Amino acid sequence: MFVSTVCGQGRRPLVLFALSLLSLTTACGQNPPATAPTLPGVVRDSATGRSDMPWLRQQLDSSRTLRRQQIGVALADATTGEALFGYNEAKYFTPASTMKLLSLYAGLTLLPDSLPSLRYFSRGDTLFFQGTGDPTLLHGDVPSRRAYTFLLNRPEKLLAYCDIATVPAYGPSWAWDDFNYYFQPERTAFPLYGNTVRFYASAPLVVRPRPGAPAQALPQRVRVFPRAFAPLTAAAGPDFRLSPDQDDEMHVYRAPLENRFTYRLGPKKWIDEVPYRTSRQLLLRLLGDTLRRAIVGTVWRPRPGQDSIRTLRGLRADSLYRRMLRVSDNFLAEQLLLMTSSRLGYRDSLSGARAIRYLLKNQLRDLPDRPDWVDGSGLSRLNLLTPRTLTALLARLHQQVPEPRLLSLLAAGGGQGTLRRRYFEAGPPKLPWFWGKTGTLTHTCNLAGYVRCKSGRLVAVTFFNNSIPGDDQATRNAMERLLHEVRERL
Repeated sequence: MFVSTVCGQGRRPLVLFALSLLSLTTACGQNPPATAPTLPGVVRDSATGRSDMPWLRQQLDSSRTLRRQQIGVALADATTGEALFGYNEAKYFTPASTMKLLSLYAGLTLLPDSLPSLRYFSRGDTLFFQGTGDPTLLHGDVPSRRAYTFLLNRPEKLLAYCDIATVPAYGPSWAWDDFNYYFQPERTAFPLYGNTVRFYASAPLVVRPRPGAPAQALPQRVRVFPRAFAPLTAAAGPDFRLSPDQDDEMHVYRAPLENRFTYRLGPKKWIDEVPYRTSRQLLLRLLGDTLRRAIVGTVWRPRPGQDSIRTLRGLRADSLYRRMLRVSDNFLAEQLLLMTSSRLGYRDSLSGARAIRYLLKNQLRDLPDRPDWVDGSGLSRLNLLTPRTLTALLARLHQQVPEPRLLSLLAAGGGQGTLRRRYFEAGPPKLPWFWGKTGTLTHTCNLAGYVRCKSGRLVAVTFFNNSIPGDDQATRNAMERLLHEVRERL
């Protein structure tokens, strides 16, 4: 009775209330609730004026992959140099091959557009010449024939090579047992063939001596270049054994202190590259065989005021920079640093350390933190950099080098070199959104370069990862994911 009375008396208000609920429900169905607003990519502290990216900091802190190792990150606007984010940005890390960006800066600052190939003067019927560290003479990947043609066609009867004091063959703290690997050739004043020997093995040929006869495999043929090393190369015999710490996947092995090469035959074709042990005697022989002219060794003694010393220009410098950065060529980086030292007024020696001291005292004196810089390639673990210092260098490079040229020198995401499988939007065509340099050593996986954001903004970034236990694939994935989010938000 009470219910019916209430329903009867309150019918009109209840109907209106029901209609309002229906209207609200319909409206909600037509227009879903707006999603929560996206947090800004960068926030600025009103008190200090410093920028930060709290969302990125939170993801770095919570990443199961990254929090197990030492990480440092620094981001800045590439155009203005304004710091946008830092995470352990003032701590020092092992930079590995990202040190090649400092070598690039050295080359851009101290070298002309064309590499100095050699120095020379003529006296009577003799041409005296010496090296400048140029690595491109008959190099297998960035070959230059400028010096070759110059020496071949000189009218003088005698060519005299002159020594110049040079740094040791290996850099400080390089791994002594990497002498057999392609990535650690010796440093010299006058390199030939990239200071390596290349071996080309064809696939074994299977033949039948006569119809119906069983197939026979002919011995695998191996070509050696340069040919001067062919007599020093032999196939492994039945008694050949690898030492327990040698890489079983290698094809060619060199004796530690001499140029004796042993190759193992295999079922497939292969190519291998092994550094040779350099010496003055070997250089004169190789150069003489190449030019088909006698080369003698002597002392560099130009007469002041009488002998005019000149420098032969070689390959365009950008060709060397591009190869060095895209495939992370250690040899080119080391020789580049030697070449820069030849431009500093000291004509009696080649010293990468001299170039480093000069740059840190002058052009790079105002970096946020002074680098511990000991070689050109990053092979040495004595190198130390802070993330904010390398990011500041990236911003400076962008300000001093036209952007199209700068990005063309670096490895591009999805393109070539060390970034070919990452950092691009699927096409066709593939659209890279990161250009930069990787840095990899055992337990070390670093990245430095430029992110092109969806807004068009170019951001300089350094991402250091040291003390990585085990495989670094998860680290690479984490870096790509976080930088992709940087691209979306900034």
